Amino acid sequence: MKIITLSLLIGFGAACNLVAAPAAAQPPKVPAFSVDYMDRSVSPAADFYRFAAGGWLKQNPVPPDKARWAAFSELAERNWYLIHALLDAAARDQAAPAHSPRREVGDFFASAMDTNRIEHLGLQPLAHDLEQIDRLQTTADLFALLADFHQRGIGGLFAVGFGADAKNSSIYAVELWQGGLALPDRDYYLQDSFAEQLKRYRAHVEQMFGLLGEPPAEAGAHAATVLALETELARASRSRLDLRDPHKNYHKFSGGELAAKTPALLWSVYFAGRQVPGPAYEIVGQPEFFEAVNRLVEQRPLADWKVYLRWHLVHGSAAYLPAAFEQAHFDFFGKVLSGQPEQEPRWKRAAHFIDGAIGEALGQLYVEQCFPPEAKARMNALVENLKAVFHDRLERVPWMTAATRAKALAKFARFTQKIGHPDKFRDYSALAIRRDDLLGNIRRAAAFESQRESVRVGRPVDRTEWGMTPETVNAYFSPQLNEIVFPAGLLQPPFFDVTMDDAVNYGAVGVVIGHEITHGYDDQGRKYDADGNLNDWWTAADSAAFEARAQLVVEAYSGFEALPGLRVNGQLTLGENMADIGGVSIAFEALQRALAKNPAQRKPVDGFTPEQRFFISFAQIWRINIRAPEAQRLLTVDTHAPGQFRAFGPLLHLQPFYEAFAIAPGSPLWLSPEKRALIW
Repeated sequence: MKIITLSLLIGFGAACNLVAAPAAAQPPKVPAFSVDYMDRSVSPAADFYRFAAGGWLKQNPVPPDKARWAAFSELAERNWYLIHALLDAAARDQAAPAHSPRREVGDFFASAMDTNRIEHLGLQPLAHDLEQIDRLQTTADLFALLADFHQRGIGGLFAVGFGADAKNSSIYAVELWQGGLALPDRDYYLQDSFAEQLKRYRAHVEQMFGLLGEPPAEAGAHAATVLALETELARASRSRLDLRDPHKNYHKFSGGELAAKTPALLWSVYFAGRQVPGPAYEIVGQPEFFEAVNRLVEQRPLADWKVYLRWHLVHGSAAYLPAAFEQAHFDFFGKVLSGQPEQEPRWKRAAHFIDGAIGEALGQLYVEQCFPPEAKARMNALVENLKAVFHDRLERVPWMTAATRAKALAKFARFTQKIGHPDKFRDYSALAIRRDDLLGNIRRAAAFESQRESVRVGRPVDRTEWGMTPETVNAYFSPQLNEIVFPAGLLQPPFFDVTMDDAVNYGAVGVVIGHEITHGYDDQGRKYDADGNLNDWWTAADSAAFEARAQLVVEAYSGFEALPGLRVNGQLTLGENMADIGGVSIAFEALQRALAKNPAQRKPVDGFTPEQRFFISFAQIWRINIRAPEAQRLLTVDTHAPGQFRAFGPLLHLQPFYEAFAIAPGSPLWLSPEKRALIW
């Protein structure tokens, strides 16, 4: 299922009545809005980001176990503290009924925290898979093992998923996508700007082969093989920008067409291993990538693919192996690629494992403690307020013709929201979870989820399913389901705070809601119709009018320099930037409606008008300090603009912002009206 995430946290101030876990005597502070975070020595017309959050930026350096530190980091840190208490209590409660969420979560956490057991086992958990690789003799063997690896969450060569068909969103389909790289993006292999990281990567791969027991010369040769294969895969891969166009990344193959086009890729063997023998059709994202993989399989000896699979096996398992493997993995992917000096504590890494493996079991415990029913009701009310504004916008935007407007309104009439958690949690009772087998738990959980998804191919889509766990501190829009989703984990300050005025809350949670709503009509979301199908329902004139306005967004953000010589990719980040602009604009109008209904609130607080507090609140949710390597990585792979530009970039397109702070032409932040993107 395609989802568009916000990468932002929101909150309701729901309190968890938990006993602190032993490792954390005091919970992290509540990261609420504060005028103390401001730097009033800075003019809002010169640098609104530092005016709104400069005090916080000075007082909050990046902690040694983080690559970045931001408002959402503070919220996540508090949320993990609450989760830690849940996990610790569950692990100590061995009297909990077998297969209950409490027992499943507790046993999984115990297995992750038993580092003595992990050290004692050494490489035993990998022994069977390493033997399977050694025994490969034919291409059929290769694809059977590749299917088994993918089924158990071990990556390699390409990616396969099972989600709603983008052009028939009521049915699950097989989806094939480019993949097979261990580095974050193809640019790391191909661009000179990443030459040092690539050199360090080769040394890391060699080190990991050495930890597997290979002598130095052999480990070095095998690292060269891995680098050569992954570089070829990178050359065949599309850029992140090219991957953003859903039409260009949808190619339907049926009746054996894919097998005929890529005869060296034994799809019948692979799909049998994934428990979807003979799918009626496959959706291929990048056909040319699979043609390149076909050539590689034909040209490269089986011995090379054995080396490649050994690497991806150990790479995908390092976090669950003895400390030497885990530390080596962090030294490169944490220190080198993100600039993070230290690992997070073991309990937090374990919590991430569980959230990713059996997240709805953990979510059930989380919701019981941390999500009161009234939070859902209040969130739904806020969503309805923002929806009313957006509906009115659709009815009156001047650049849209009647024909397209009618279809846009029909789509919006079917728009829905999910708040908090699923009505029915996932049942993991068929999954074997052992207190003494961390890697086994990880692999069995991945296979459980893979099988759950693969057996549904060709069946109707379950519209009740969630794409995030309840404890997740994020939100998303699904174009195929035409819905926004807000997990319970988001419902904490600073994004909604019952002690704060409407201006602060609309500047945070209101913008979040507006952001997600706008995703349905951004440069990607607008290509899906009322049924959630990829379908061009716009007139040519309206498409042209939209694109002209979207280009203004591209140009505005492409002018932001994030690091010396490195600018924001305005095209790559277009969808998120449009959602930010729409979210702020919609939330500001919703605030004005709320103030009109309750004029008593239209008064200064802390010396600022409601309008000023709205914009300051918005800017503060994007406060961030970040290490340079992490900033470079995100500029390459992330579809979101850096936080400092999200804090003020959308505001430059809104006339009320200029009026709130008396920003006049000639000021550093002034963007002339003809360059402002007035879309939604």
